[in-house]
Amino acid sequence: MTLLTLQTMRAAVSPPYNWGGEFIEQCWLVTKRAFIPLMFCTLVFSYGAPGVTGGSILATLATTDRLGAFAVMASVRELATWINGMVIAGVAGTAICADLGARKVRDELDALAVLGTDLIKTLIVPRFFALGLMTVVFNYWNTAISLVGQLIANMTVWQESAAGYLSTFSSNFTIAEVAFNTLKVLTFGFIIAVVCCYKGMNAKGGAAGVGRAVNQAVVVSFCAVYVYNYLLNSLLLGAFPETSTLR
Repeated sequence: MTLLTLQTMRAAVSPPYNWGGEFIEQCWLVTKRAFIPLMFCTLVFSYGAPGVTGGSILATLATTDRLGAFAVMASVRELATWINGMVIAGVAGTAICADLGARKVRDELDALAVLGTDLIKTLIVPRFFALGLMTVVFNYWNTAISLVGQLIANMTVWQESAAGYLSTFSSNFTIAEVAFNTLKVLTFGFIIAVVCCYKGMNAKGGAAGVGRAVNQAVVVSFCAVYVYNYLLNSLLLGAFPETSTLR
């Protein structure tokens, strides 16, 4: 997978740049498959987990007025990015893996290679950039939905005002959070793309083999997202210790 990543990056910067059409098609594929699941999962989860359960923790300390500050840590840093990576991998990544795996077991990829087609530039590069771009785009939408879910819980369950929520949120929100948030989800998209493309292009054993490849792609993507999320959050807290303080 590391070699495939390096080959993809080299193919992306070398002419000809004839993968634009496939890139747009893959962006639309990710959009139509992931938009509604992302919106639903994020709204429900953010209302229940950080909104209600997280609020109950603050309520024991009599500090429910700081739910806006808690939203920075819960949504911007963790929840929105995590759900984004999980849904993109489970919905769009599996579709890409299944598509490439079906082509592989039908020998279509071998036929294209015999015809002189650069499989990396034609198939991998557009999917690599499409998942990277759409994961970032969805992340901002996802973060907004997550904040709305917590705001609803803040107002309906804990009887706090929207102004207080926004005030404590803005006092804790920093540029470092935005930068690490964007870097994290961009890398999520690239990781998912490489894993799913690799598993799809190396599928074997007919339809059952494609199913195994899709299952392996999802598991590996999830594990990689977990590990990378932990590492980048540790880097954020180490480089900017003030982000761990609720003000």
